[in-house]
Amino acid sequence: MQSDCFFAIIIIYFYAHPAKWRQGDGSGKNEVCELYLKALEIQGFKSFPDKTVLSFGEDMTAIVGPNGSGKSNISDAIRWVMGEQSSKSLRGVKMEDVIFGGTETRNQMGFAQVTLVLDNTEHIFPSMEETEVAVTRRYYRSGESEYYINKQSVRLRDVNELFMDTGMGREGYSIIGQGRIDEILSQKSGD
Repeated sequence: MQSDCFFAIIIIYFYAHPAKWRQGDGSGKNEVCELYLKALEIQGFKSFPDKTVLSFGEDMTAIVGPNGSGKSNISDAIRWVMGEQSSKSLRGVKMEDVIFGGTETRNQMGFAQVTLVLDNTEHIFPSMEETEVAVTRRYYRSGESEYYINKQSVRLRDVNELFMDTGMGREGYSIIGQGRIDEILSQKSGD
């Protein structure tokens, strides 16, 4: 039960506080920039067979719900769209496990798709002129993957480069998955 409480707190922190980092222009002057999550669109991903849009405002404080309601799947969706390649990190055995597997009353889906919409009004992503940046990942049961940035087809490498030096990214400390809280809290100072 403690893990669920801690997990909810991590979700609160992740969504309530923007990612912050220093961005320099080479002049030796650095400014603190903030990156806000604007929306997360999920379709066919784990427990979300229908297109589901979660809109986040600056006043968003928490995603809460009982066990089994999909809170961890939201965190997994964010990690996955940012390029996570390990099915184990996504609490699965193989990558196909991210696709909605069906129920007694619903057929399985043929693909999973997640879009992460980020506020770029401060031009956190210097190569992007748009005020919003939408990163999309689609995966088919055939094993084929597609990646998009603002609806333009890109490579996984392009997605990784987009998040480089932002404090986000699939290997950033901004996402702490289920079960990691107990592991972090139980570690000794020497670990």
